Amino acid sequence: MDNKKQKRTDTVSPYDTQIGGTHYKIMKIQPSRFVIENKLSFPEGNVIKYICRHPYKGGKQDLEKAKHFIDMIIERDYSEKKDFLEEAEKEKKDLEESYQEARRQTEERKSNEWIKGYNKWKKNK
Repeated sequence: MDNKKQKRTDTVSPYDTQIGGTHYKIMKIQPSRFVIENKLSFPEGNVIKYICRHPYKGGKQDLEKAKHFIDMIIERDYSEKKDFLEEAEKEKKDLEESYQEARRQTEERKSNEWIKGYNKWKKNK
């Protein structure tokens, strides 16, 4: 029988192997299996991963990474939802007012300079 068509009966689960280190193999359940079986999303999965592995691999940095992902989750799920259109309109109005004030000041300066120049010319005449 051709080896390519032969079914393998000695398959090894991906959860029983680890590429690069042993920090997950020593755990009773690998974080990736926990994440998949509980249908957690990417940030939640990373929190689990970094908290589980910090004593064996990354130490304090892994805990900082877990905090970073927790902050992402908080922002995603619990931050105040802002009305971006309303904010954009307010910003546009502020910019227009600022532009109009700058134009007014420029025109005033030009007018004052013109008057000074005219008066100087009149004096010298």
